[in-house]
Amino acid sequence: EYNLFCGYAFNQVKSSANMSKKNDLARRKRLHDFDLRKEKEEKEKREKKLQAKKNKMKVDGSSSKKKKGSGGFQVGKKKLKTKLTPLAKAKASQAMEVDK
Repeated sequence: EYNLFCGYAFNQVKSSANMSKKNDLARRKRLHDFDLRKEKEEKEKREKKLQAKKNKMKVDGSSSKKKKGSGGFQVGKKKLKTKLTPLAKAKASQAMEVDK
């Protein structure tokens, strides 16, 4: 029994010793290249995702998309004090007269 086991172990060692160095190096190189390619793809994917996120968050400065009266965050109600020009005052008083 013991001799058979020793022979089996010896055969395993012998078979791994027979494997050529060249094949082993080629295999390692292939795996290394694969890992590098995979890392590069993942990095590009992350960068693309980040760029998409940045573009989504980007504020469009064009007047067509600009919201009216968006001056930051409004916490409470605030009374606006507006100064009317003489022309605007005249128009307002004229509108009031029509309503009456």
